[in-house]
Amino acid sequence: MSKNILNIAVIGCSEMSKLHMQGVLKNEKAYLYGICDIAPERLDPFREFFPDCKVYTNDYTDFVNDPEVDAVVIVTPDQIHLEMTTAFLRAGKAVLCEKPMALNMEECQEMMRVEKETEGKLMVGQICRCTPGFIKAKELIDEGKIGELVFVESEYAHNYNNARGYNDWRVVPERHGFIGGGCHAVDLLRWIAGDPTEVYAHANHKIMLDWPTDDTVIAIYKFPNNVSGKVLVSIGSKRNYTMRSVFYGTKGTVICDNTSPSITLFTEVDGADFTSPIDVPVDINNHNATAEIEAFVSALLAGEKMPVSSKEGAYTVAVCCSTVESTKTGKPVEIAYPKA
Repeated sequence: MSKNILNIAVIGCSEMSKLHMQGVLKNEKAYLYGICDIAPERLDPFREFFPDCKVYTNDYTDFVNDPEVDAVVIVTPDQIHLEMTTAFLRAGKAVLCEKPMALNMEECQEMMRVEKETEGKLMVGQICRCTPGFIKAKELIDEGKIGELVFVESEYAHNYNNARGYNDWRVVPERHGFIGGGCHAVDLLRWIAGDPTEVYAHANHKIMLDWPTDDTVIAIYKFPNNVSGKVLVSIGSKRNYTMRSVFYGTKGTVICDNTSPSITLFTEVDGADFTSPIDVPVDINNHNATAEIEAFVSALLAGEKMPVSSKEGAYTVAVCCSTVESTKTGKPVEIAYPKA
């Protein structure tokens, strides 16, 4: 882009939206041009936080048609990501769409098709790639601190009892918890271990009985280089939220999450038959939207590829959808990735 400062609109008003809005305000190359939500009771409090930006209370198409908008951040229910993303791409706006990219592969492929057709820019907000603890874990693994990967695992345990979403938007059959929330853990493992080729998963429904989908899923994956993997997703777990993840290598192990001030590194000790734990300090930033906005804006202004491309977003959804399919068939499923 030829501009030095981008006018950015944020679509949807929620606590996650606020983090994105604050991220825009902190970025000297971005301007919070406007915010939007169709529910006045959700939008009104944000007027006080961000009094200088344009506010639309009708619907997002006001920003679609506004020539002053350069880019948008879509923080809305997953079910309408396709509709909004394609509308903005066709209007020539760059898009940062919150995870998951969509809830099925058909919608992901349509978003990719429109992005290509319009020569637009679409980034998917997989926030774990901006989480300090996970970034450090990946650095240690890439540096060979634990040797070659052997087994990787991540868990997304999040009690949705009080997180049903505005007007219960999360409580719908098409939004399986593994796709809507578990995509965090899947994307994290993909980012570090590569794209799995096969999944075998089991699920049950014993906690969130008024929800239309299974509430607990455990999935086993085949990753490249003969690496095994596991993802646990529970949207009804009776514990504090966690994304505890462990990476086992031939020479050590990394244990990390997104809510602790350090990660643990185990490395071999010369001449001993045990490993030594080392606490590696990291910042706590569970939803680092500021870093996500920084990556988005920097790539746009430099004319570079999106840090988390539509292909990356779609591949994560492909793994999640294959996992849900396996829970229904009771059989292993070969993961079919979309063509870029």
